[in-house]
Order: sequence, then structure tokens, then C-alpha cells
Amino acid sequence: MTEARGRRSPTGEDRRRDAERSKRLLLEAAVAEFAAHGLSGARVEAIAARAGVNKQLISYYFGGKQGLYEALGDRWREAEQTFAPAGTPLPVLAAEYARQALRAPDEARLVIREGLDGRPGPPGSRAPQQERFAQILTDLRSRQEAGEFAADLDPAALAVALFGMCAAPVSFPHLARAVGVDPEAPDVVEDYAVQVGRLVARLCAGRDEASSRGAPDP
Repeated sequence: MTEARGRRSPTGEDRRRDAERSKRLLLEAAVAEFAAHGLSGARVEAIAARAGVNKQLISYYFGGKQGLYEALGDRWREAEQTFAPAGTPLPVLAAEYARQALRAPDEARLVIREGLDGRPGPPGSRAPQQERFAQILTDLRSRQEAGEFAADLDPAALAVALFGMCAAPVSFPHLARAVGVDPEAPDVVEDYAVQVGRLVARLCAGRDEASSRGAPDP
């Protein structure tokens, strides 16, 4: 008679993989839920259901809904270091941000939702985001000083314009479709990213002429 084997207890490595998988599933589910409903409207039950895990894990891994929301920002800033390393030429950088916005539209919608609802959470929770935007402005000023784009352009205005350009098909899908840029078309990600890169390259290429004669007032 064969002796029945007991169920093998999970090893530390198994538990680590399970924890990483649960965190990843929760973050992926949270992006969609927060993008659709904002921080105040999102429900932990709905996030957990999307992820297929127990809702208690949100508190266990992230300290609650606010912590999960902030973890999404941390994940984005970490990803930036991979797809937007320091020293990347501005046209390439803009193209990559456009690519990311179209590949992960819910992340772009989450930023749009913040604009509609106001940045949620206590003031201290905004510090990493504010620090990142300050870094972006500092980087643009350094690029301008290095001659990457014209001296008569305001780096802050340029930053806002680039934000809008990169995410425009997600921010204004009806307008984009009206002019033939369908955010859901199979080839739109690469096609639009290439065009954004070319537009910014033209901006950089015209820096010397613009600086020498001055751009006309609108």
C-alpha cells in the first residue's frame, strides 16, 4: 500500500514569487480602476476582483488604497529610468513618451483623472510627483543651455506642450479619430510615436534660425 504524500509547504522562494505576482496583478488592476473612477471613486473590492486576489492583500502589501495609488506613481517613475534614460535626445525622448502613452492608455488616463479631480491624497503624497516635474524642468533648461532647442522658448511652456502632444490621442480620442489618428488602430502606436519624434526634431533643427532672428509673436 502506497503511503499518501502530504502537500509540500511553500518555500520562501515560492512565497516571494506569489507575493510579486499578487502585487503585479493588483497594480495592473488598480491602473484601470483608478483611471475610470479616480482615487475616491475606486473600490478596493473592484480592484481585488480585477486582480483575482483577496482584497486584504491591498492593505497587506500597500497599506490600503492610498498606498496602492502612490505605488503606481513609484512604478511609473521606475519605468522612466528604463525607457527614458538621462542623455536621450529630445526627439527620441518625446517619441518614447508618446509610445508609452498609447501602449498603456490607462496610465495616461490616470493623469487626466488627476487633472479633473485634483491630485488626491494628503499633501505629502504629492512630493515625489512634484520632485519629478521639477527634474523635468531642470532637464529642459539644461538642454536649452546646451543649444538643443531655441533660447526664446520657455522650457515650462515646452514641457506642457510636450505632455499634451504625447498623450493627445488618449486625451482627445474623438478629435484624434476625426483627423484620422485612431488610438485603437493596430499601427497607431508606432506611427504616432514616429511623427511626434519628427515634430520635435523639426523644433530642435530650427533652433539656430529662431534664435538668430527671433520667432514672431502669435
